[in-house]
This record gives sequence, structure tokens and C-alpha cells, in this order.
Amino acid sequence: MASPEQDDKDLGPVLDKDGVRLTVDDAIATVTLTNPAKRNAQSPALWRALAEAGRLLPGSVRVVVLRAEGKSFSAGLDRQAFTPEGFDGEPSFIDLAHSSDAVLDEAIAGYQAGFTWWRRSDIVSIAAVQGHAIGAGFQLALACDLRVVADDVQFAMRETSLGLVPDLTGTHPLVGLVGYARALEICATGRFVAAEEAVSTGLANIAVPADQVDDTVRELATALLAAPRDAVIETKALLQGVQGRAYDDQRAAERAAQARRLRDLAGVGE
Repeated sequence: MASPEQDDKDLGPVLDKDGVRLTVDDAIATVTLTNPAKRNAQSPALWRALAEAGRLLPGSVRVVVLRAEGKSFSAGLDRQAFTPEGFDGEPSFIDLAHSSDAVLDEAIAGYQAGFTWWRRSDIVSIAAVQGHAIGAGFQLALACDLRVVADDVQFAMRETSLGLVPDLTGTHPLVGLVGYARALEICATGRFVAAEEAVSTGLANIAVPADQVDDTVRELATALLAAPRDAVIETKALLQGVQGRAYDDQRAAERAAQARRLRDLAGVGE
């Protein structure tokens, strides 16, 4: 199986636009942020490209790797968004602030679409994160199921210091991973979270030297592909539902999932 870096070099891209490249190698897809000159700063066009990448995933894909070119995973929102001019062809954030509630809500929901598909039940997503992952970059890493980080990683949620809130779906996974009190402290102070703390608090699954990130991600992807797909899908759905279910409801969900697996393995109903 090709490494994420080899994917980008050897495979024709399914999508390559607005700082996002999607390549597919059988059961593994790789989404790469491709603007290292700007530390992979994000924009509405990039968010739309991320959403399009999710729509273009073939049904054969089981694992999606998210990675970024350059020394930084993503420095967050491109500061051009805060200028009166904004981005070419886009309403500026100032324009949006003067729009109706419905228009503003629709715009933010559209931005969020690039962050929502990574936790689909039929795939497992892995973020390979190096250097800075700030604001929208932090939230994009949080959008994935798993995170492999380089030992130089620096997570930070800077929205509050700008007078904003994290609104790109990052608050739910952050609280789920580290708990309310630590999540509040991270967001309200905007401080950096380094690799050791990221692993110890559950933000990251593993931290390795930067030159070992790709190999580690490849090994993790291989391990994920070793289990039967339907068993992984059912297990992921069970775990995702824990926070919204009472203990007895979770027990019932386990029984129902296992019944489906047993019948499938026995060929019942075929």
C-alpha cells in the first residue's frame, strides 16, 4: 500500500482545487492541504473543497487520511477574511454580519459542511498533524476520528481571543475528548497544547517524531483495514452513540448490533 505522500505523487487526483487535493488508492483516500506557503490557511473556498472531497469519496474507501504539506498543518482562518474586501467572489465577514439571521446561519452551516463528513459511520478518518494547528486547523483535526501528531505539534483554539467562538464543529469532539473544564480552559485562554499533553489528555492517539508520522499513519490504516468492514461500522456507531444514550439503552444497542452481525455471518436472510 502506498504511503500518504506517495498517494499524492503517484495517483491522479480525484479533486485538486482551492488548496485541497483528494487521491484514492483502493480502500484508502488521502485529503491533503496544499498551500504550505500560507501555512495552509483556510478560506470559504477551501471549506467548500473539503465538503466536495467528502461527496466524491468512492464507496470502496474505508480509511481517509487527512494531511498537510509543509511545516504547519494549518494556521487557521486566513486573516483576509477579516478585511472589508474579504476574498474575491465571496461575501466578506463584515457583509455577513449585516445580513439576516437566516442568511448568516446558512453561510456558517455551509462552512461547517467541510468538517462534518469525517465521522461518517462507513469510514474511519485519521488526521496526521504537524506543526501549528490553530483555530480552524485545530477544528479540522478534531473533525477526524483519530489523530497522529508530530512531536512538534502545537494545537490552539484562538477564536475566543479574536472575539469569536469555535464554530466549525470543534466544540463537541473537544469536550468529548478532554472534558468540559479543560476544553473551556483551552478555548478561553487560546494557549498552545503540545504533543505530550495532547496524548495524555486524549486529544491525540499517538505522538511520534515528524519523520515518522507517515509511517505511523500507514501502519494504523493497515490495522484498521484488517477487521471486516461491517464490524468496524457497527462498532463505530455504537461508540459514537454512547454520549446520547443511557446505560441500559447502550446495552440494547449492543444487543441489536450483535444480532445483526451474527445473522450476517450466518447468512440468515440471504
